[in-house]
Amino acid sequence: MVAVARKYEAPILQIAKDFEISEATLHNWLKKADIEDGARPGVTEKEAAELRDARKRIRLLEQENEILPRASQ
Repeated sequence: MVAVARKYEAPILQIAKDFEISEATLHNWLKKADIEDGARPGVTEKEAAELRDARKRIRLLEQENEILPRASQ
């Protein structure tokens, strides 16, 4: 749908109706595709996943740091 919308052969509203989705949904998909393609600033899906993984790892390490002093007593 993003590829069809990028061809600009029809208005976004018409494309959304043809695919039976809301115009806002199609706009969101176009925005995300532009970010993924580097045409628009923002966080890509890959970067967001890496950030989530890093935050999980940090939480785990912080928990381990709290437990280690107690275990050594």
